[in-house]
Amino acid sequence: MMVSLRELLLETPPPWALLGLVLVLVLFYAFSSGHRVHREPPGPWPLPLLGNLLLLDLKKPYVSLNELSKKYGPVFTVKFGPKKVVVLAGYKTVKQALVNFAEEFGDRDIPPILQDSSQGNGVLFANGDSWKEMRRFSLSTLRDFGMGKRGSEEKIMEEARYLIEVFEKFKGEPFDTARPVNYSVSNVINSIVYGSRFDYADPFFQKMVHRANENIRLSGTTELQVYNMFPWLGWFFGRWLSSRARILKNLETSIESFKGLVRELQDTLSPQDRRGLVDSFLIRQQEETGQPGSYFHNNNLIMTIGNLFAAGTDTTGATLRWSLLLMAKYPHIQDRVQEELSRVIGDREPQAEDRKDLPYTNAVIHETQRLANILPISVPHTTSCDVTFQGFFIKKGTTVIPLLTSVLHDESEWETPHSFNPAHFLDEKGCFVKRDAFMPFSAGRRACLGESLARMELFLFFTFLLQKFRFLPPHGVAEEELDLTPAVGFTLNPSPHLLCAVSRA
Repeated sequence: MMVSLRELLLETPPPWALLGLVLVLVLFYAFSSGHRVHREPPGPWPLPLLGNLLLLDLKKPYVSLNELSKKYGPVFTVKFGPKKVVVLAGYKTVKQALVNFAEEFGDRDIPPILQDSSQGNGVLFANGDSWKEMRRFSLSTLRDFGMGKRGSEEKIMEEARYLIEVFEKFKGEPFDTARPVNYSVSNVINSIVYGSRFDYADPFFQKMVHRANENIRLSGTTELQVYNMFPWLGWFFGRWLSSRARILKNLETSIESFKGLVRELQDTLSPQDRRGLVDSFLIRQQEETGQPGSYFHNNNLIMTIGNLFAAGTDTTGATLRWSLLLMAKYPHIQDRVQEELSRVIGDREPQAEDRKDLPYTNAVIHETQRLANILPISVPHTTSCDVTFQGFFIKKGTTVIPLLTSVLHDESEWETPHSFNPAHFLDEKGCFVKRDAFMPFSAGRRACLGESLARMELFLFFTFLLQKFRFLPPHGVAEEELDLTPAVGFTLNPSPHLLCAVSRA
């Protein structure tokens, strides 16, 4: 029986046919009108609310993210609970984003735990014009007070002498290097910020350093990461979230301590005798009194002090402790460092200008920074605008994680990425060589503003200590038994351990 055309048209088509027709029309419209369908970075399929949490080891998220990058590529999406995050992996991708797309990837993501305390002030967790002004001021002022120059060199050498005195008191017996190293490194930034140092035995100073280190450690705990993903948990379980409560208490106490130190300096302020960064800020504040919209207010000062104090204490202190632990674990490398120090410097004190004549020592310090991987996940960024990057569309305001561990351990950039190998920074003649993939301080607009100071500290503290002491495991512990597993935290400190500092005299 023949079916007429009219009857065929009036017949109801099946649902799949309608769906297919709609899809074809949408695609036709998108391409014919010049609109491109947005292609977002790939990633694992997320669960409702939980996102991709079941794929992440929250004690070592950098390891999980590195593994995911091998499956999904150097630019991929992962859901931290309900929050979408774009991860950048590998040297070429991270450098391209942070340097070539510096403006687009240049904003800072501020975690919920810090939103109330920082309120957009300071240099670490801030954005916009306030951040630009504070970063510009901090950089210029730190340089004025000798950051990376002779002025800071003298301060570091002074602290290195104090640190040697502390190590000598243990008379070769095992001890924990954490506190004395952190006190020494912290005093360098204190001398630049306040114009004076603290005695290592000062309880006020000890508590300040402890709070800063503890907050950085707690920031890397599973509990705190879950809170930052689900901040509404604080409304229901606030008093049971011990890490959150401890961080907030430490922040409150530290802010009061910083305010007290500022008041003391304010009482004796003299425009003709600037002792440190705080004095420079207070004088600038006086000059801009009455100016609407000035960023030189007390909240910016206190948060900037806190940012510099925490960052200037933890990362450099952790790297220095890793260097001593690695020397005890690899005595043949320690032998070569000390042979070079004896041959080039002899008995005089090391100076910053000696770096160029100590290629092997310099290579060991760089390799320590690379392998120790102190900041495996850079402090998260956000996109300042919609951006198309490596063919992927990333929306404005998206949290972005530059995975620094994937740069420092990039298998396409390093010959033995997971081994301690100073030869990474030496040519066939034994001369020091720079490596482009060496990015422990990150890069671009958000690179560490104290990089030159940290580099000088690491060189001088390390050479001072290796000149005076031989570092050994405790009696009865073999070198191979020394554990290189990092402690849990936002930064990767060595796990608690003891070392012996035996005098070479």
